[in-house]
Amino acid sequence: MAGADEAGRGCLAGPLVAAAVLFDYERIGLREVRALSSLNDSKQQTVEGREALYPLVLRCASRVAVVSRCVRGIDARGLHNTNLAALSDALARVAVPGAICLSDGFPVPATGHRQQAVVTGDARSAAIAAASIVAKVTRDRYMRRADALHPGWDFAAHVGYATPEHREAILAKGVSPLHRMSFQSLAYQQLGLVGDFV
Repeated sequence: MAGADEAGRGCLAGPLVAAAVLFDYERIGLREVRALSSLNDSKQQTVEGREALYPLVLRCASRVAVVSRCVRGIDARGLHNTNLAALSDALARVAVPGAICLSDGFPVPATGHRQQAVVTGDARSAAIAAASIVAKVTRDRYMRRADALHPGWDFAAHVGYATPEHREAILAKGVSPLHRMSFQSLAYQQLGLVGDFV
């Protein structure tokens, strides 16, 4: 069973990160099942919970793939198209003959394997939930490192989501090279940017 999910779709800044995880349930023992019993949508986990699950997923999975799409690529191709292509690419990298490829919410472009979109999949499939953890931890780590390169937007705290603090930072400092200019956000409207970039 292969599952894919993404992190960063709703962010104003930073990349979109998709991950796919392949579990071979015939090879996972009771010990691994117990270790992964708290898998759930990464947004339902604390930062500490995600960080604790991350190495467990890597240890228990048969294969893991991470695909990142940059800000300018998102702006050029559109968020939805970028998201679906990244999910499909990640699934194609982990799938093996006989695998079933599950994606969270959206049907994705063909991978050459049996596929199924699962609504609220990160709460219903261990493989999708595991992919959710891998994608979220990978992206958050990137954004925390990016905070040092782009000081003033506090990316380490909100990792690019449209929090009140992030919107205030945009008002005070403008936008960074990590900001997605194709979004029609109130944070950009307050600077008069929407229309110039969209």
